[in-house]
Amino acid sequence: MKVLLLRRQYLLILAALILAGGIFGVVSWPAAVSATAAQRQLPIYSVDRDQKICSISFDAAWGNEDTQALIDILGRYNVKATFFVVGDWAEKYPESAKALADAGHEVMSHSLHHDHYSSLTADQILADLAAANEKIRAATGATPTLIRCPYGEYDDHVISAIRSFGMEPIQWDVDVYHTTETPCGTTDCGD
Repeated sequence: MKVLLLRRQYLLILAALILAGGIFGVVSWPAAVSATAAQRQLPIYSVDRDQKICSISFDAAWGNEDTQALIDILGRYNVKATFFVVGDWAEKYPESAKALADAGHEVMSHSLHHDHYSSLTADQILADLAAANEKIRAATGATPTLIRCPYGEYDDHVISAIRSFGMEPIQWDVDVYHTTETPCGTTDCGD
């Protein structure tokens, strides 16, 4: 039987190497974890295009007093928009929902009651989507394929539920209510 005896100098070097390896492991741990973690699911924020274009959308969850004015203004400039409407809104104001569709605008879902989807189970989200889509279809004749989550809230389970239903979640990338700049970053977009 052999016994290995190390001098103090060699023990210090060995301890320093172990310590250096430990520090390296701790520092590189977040990178190793993020490299193996699943990618976060996101809604569509924007779509890359070669042309200089933008997509305009509106959310309709409460009153309808501005609906005809919006239709008229958009029509004056030959602009089509997407209106994300709550199912209860479409049921309460079917003539407004139909007027939007008849004017050539997309009428898509903004949920049934404007609930916080992040606090619902996947089954509750699916039931909400089905009920909202039915009310919107009844008013417009078309079943929505897109949804904007109420309050702009989502997480992985919300996005998974929506996509399992065959719909695509849409999110805004410029919020005119919360910015003083136009989408092009100035107060005047010009050419």
